[in-house]
Amino acid sequence: MPVLSGLVCAHNEEARIAQCLARLAFCDEIVVVADRCTDRTEAIARRMGARVVSGIFPVEGLRKEAGVAACRGDWIVELDADEAVPPALAQEIRETVARPEAGDWYQVPVDNFVGEQLVRHGWGGSFGASSVARLFRKGVKSWKSERVHPGTIFTGVYGGRLSNAILHKVDDDIADMIQRLNRYTALRGQDLAESGKIKSLWDDLFRGVRRFYKCYVSRKGYKEGDLGFLIAVMAALYPLLSNLKAREIRFLNAQDLTTVRLGHSTLVSLASEDARLGHSA
Repeated sequence: MPVLSGLVCAHNEEARIAQCLARLAFCDEIVVVADRCTDRTEAIARRMGARVVSGIFPVEGLRKEAGVAACRGDWIVELDADEAVPPALAQEIRETVARPEAGDWYQVPVDNFVGEQLVRHGWGGSFGASSVARLFRKGVKSWKSERVHPGTIFTGVYGGRLSNAILHKVDDDIADMIQRLNRYTALRGQDLAESGKIKSLWDDLFRGVRRFYKCYVSRKGYKEGDLGFLIAVMAALYPLLSNLKAREIRFLNAQDLTTVRLGHSTLVSLASEDARLGHSA
């Protein structure tokens, strides 16, 4: 029987980590990556029998890779602390990895909740997903270097999509959704500023319009009422706000550099004046 590892990466998730780990009891082991936790996340994880990897991981992909390296299983099911595996999915995962003809990685559906409301339609555009590749053999999945939702690379054979869904408490309410957009775009802005891959505002404006149409019309966000409309707006704003924040970061960095240069020039000028007047320190 293949060994199955449950992997959770967390930052200050004491309020949710216990419920998440309890739903991973069907795994042979659980690994928790505690990224800069200052609350009781690590203590709760250890109390529940998880192996904890503590550290500082400025890029999301690095903590994922650290978690995978710590897993001893042949297969890994990966969760976030705000997600849970219901019993039907747990059974399906066990049955899938036990099959001799199993593929190497699988997509898993996601049921996203805003508060207590299940929102099935309209997700996308870096602001949410209705399906994620979270079941894979160890060594098959790797991550790129973005700070938030890094791109993934898979090797091996794609096994298909499971039938049962992960339960995801994506946001508590609309205010929480807006705060999440602010966090995501701030992190994406840092990536863009560092890479220099900042497009024109017009490019990202048109990109936003396309994203709105895709989420609200193509992915049927209109079926979700007000929340479907808001999700489409958030997905549309994501590239534009990320672009603007990247521009702001580069501007502030340039201002800091100019200040340093001006400060250095002032010191040189004062030293030259002191020398001319015969002053000494």
